[in-house]
Amino acid sequence: MSIIKITKQFSFEMAHALRNYDGLCRNIHGHSYKMDITLAGQPLHDESSPKNGMVMDFGDLKRLVNEEIISLLDHALVLNEKNDPQLIEILKQNFEKIVVVDFQPTTENLLNYIADKLKRRLPETVKLCRVRLRETDTSYAEWEE
Repeated sequence: MSIIKITKQFSFEMAHALRNYDGLCRNIHGHSYKMDITLAGQPLHDESSPKNGMVMDFGDLKRLVNEEIISLLDHALVLNEKNDPQLIEILKQNFEKIVVVDFQPTTENLLNYIADKLKRRLPETVKLCRVRLRETDTSYAEWEE
């Protein structure tokens, strides 16, 4: 039986600032991210199942990604926890979606964060193969296993 890969694309808006960065990205700024999630597995062969012929239902994948990633990051400001704690507290008092992470919120590190969250929730019958995160029209990074 062949292994089949499926991919679903997502998009979200997110702001971040790169602590101690030596360029413009040290300032708070945002991106319109495009994210492709690729899974691999064997299509289900069970005539009695409504999921017959699927590696994973795209609707189930959409729900999972929305719960784990999009609901958290969309329209959020993501900051490294090493930023000034008073600044983070002021931001939290004035804005709803401040996400503080224990890493520099680069596209590369966000990929590891996203992949770790998704791998914990995927069914055992599928494997997360790739996450592509496009930060701009001309720049993206990929996580692969």
